[in-house]
Amino acid sequence: MVGPDLTGTPIYKMTASGNDFVMLDGRVSSPDDWAASDVQAVCARRTGVGADGLVFIMPGSTSGAVRMIYFNSDGSRAALCGNAALCSTRLASHLGFANSLGMKLETDAGTYDSRAAREDGQAELHLSAVAAPVPVDIPLGPGEARAALVLVGVPHLVVLVDDVAQVDVDGRGRSLRNDRRTGPEGANVNFVAPGASPSEWRMRTYERGVEGETLACGTGAVGAGCALAEWEIGVLPLTIWTESGRGLDVRAQKTPSGLYEDIWLVGEARIVFRGVII
Repeated sequence: MVGPDLTGTPIYKMTASGNDFVMLDGRVSSPDDWAASDVQAVCARRTGVGADGLVFIMPGSTSGAVRMIYFNSDGSRAALCGNAALCSTRLASHLGFANSLGMKLETDAGTYDSRAAREDGQAELHLSAVAAPVPVDIPLGPGEARAALVLVGVPHLVVLVDDVAQVDVDGRGRSLRNDRRTGPEGANVNFVAPGASPSEWRMRTYERGVEGETLACGTGAVGAGCALAEWEIGVLPLTIWTESGRGLDVRAQKTPSGLYEDIWLVGEARIVFRGVII
């Protein structure tokens, strides 16, 4: 499945609202040990462990800090993944890297405060300020009302739809993900529709690097929350109900300058199993 030098490498499988990851202790195995083909093999659903991405965590640059390095399932490196950050926070606490009450999480997109001390098992991630979502002049399809582009560590296209259950996420998502108007590297695509109240919404995501639908997206939930608030149809704080049926809570405040600040993402970060590569 992977190179022989990776045999015996310990791994953790974790899930965050259905967004799942293979997690590695960076003190034992580093990104330099892994080729893109190894990442692809481990993340493969039917012939490997199966995951949306592969994550390394290790002690950070200062005492109590944690370093997270994230790879998509296609082997490409990504600056940030919100759900992977929640899982990294939980696992860092479990492995004793940092205090569950609060830690500095270092990522390729920046350093964030996070914690994993809630009794319900959820983790919390405090993200940097987000600029107001920008309308995108993309031709809308049936059931689509409007679209906006927002950067939450990585770019997200948020598309307001009548009903997420009716969206061809793989087909429409792939088309929008590669649209030149989303930027040179494309964007994740998040389809959002009304839920039970103005503070509850449903979302489905086409994720670049996975190149298909994932059951949840943390930074996508934040981007969607900011877009809904910007459109004045959603009320922060709000809950994004993912395709897995689990909710991601988004808290944020819009400042007079138009920025969204004091952003918190709250969601599941659960260890499923521990094993070794054979």
